[in-house]
Amino acid sequence: MLELDNPTWYALTSTHKPFGIGTSKAKRYPANVLPFVGFDTDAADPLGMLQHETRPGEVIYIIGELPKLPPSWVILGEIEGDQMVCEKLIAVKYEDNIELLKLAEPDIPEMYALINSVQPGFFKEDTAKIGAYYGIRVEGRLVAMAGERLKMTGLSEVSAVCTHPDHTGKGYAGQLVSLVAKQMINQGKIPFLHVVSSNDRAIKLYERLGFVKRRSITFWKIKVGN
Repeated sequence: MLELDNPTWYALTSTHKPFGIGTSKAKRYPANVLPFVGFDTDAADPLGMLQHETRPGEVIYIIGELPKLPPSWVILGEIEGDQMVCEKLIAVKYEDNIELLKLAEPDIPEMYALINSVQPGFFKEDTAKIGAYYGIRVEGRLVAMAGERLKMTGLSEVSAVCTHPDHTGKGYAGQLVSLVAKQMINQGKIPFLHVVSSNDRAIKLYERLGFVKRRSITFWKIKVGN
């Protein structure tokens, strides 16, 4: 699983290769899909190779090792995360009265609004088109969701796990993550995910489902310069 040390790069050079924009040494997702940039860690000045594929003022994210930045690029912040994997999903009993719905293109505006009200910055207008997403509605309103993000050979990332603050504590996230991870395993993929290291509540939930910490990993928030 060494690919997970550099997940964006291995996604963009395997399963998500059709989304890759850039060179043989550095690639990015389209800005409307994901704000992630990946690169070959052996490359010299990989971000310099992408300057024509970025726009001034754009915010991008790098997961893992940080290369040398072009002179006008600026680090806006860093998020310390835990990278977790699940090689054996643990069955957890939930109430049967909750319907888990597969979300489709007409749901995208609600998905975008929900996750960006809880976890802004990572989910773009077309992020939902790169994988399967599931949600829970209460009185017709989307209140929780989870789905897939980075995909590479043999591995798939559980992402966009969020619940509206008015509906936390009801087990929605656990049900959705369990469903998404189970489907990945059925497809022959090992589920993995990233969680903020200080989010003890979420980490305990993932551990109950069978996820274990693989390593600490940093998300670097970068502003593209001129």
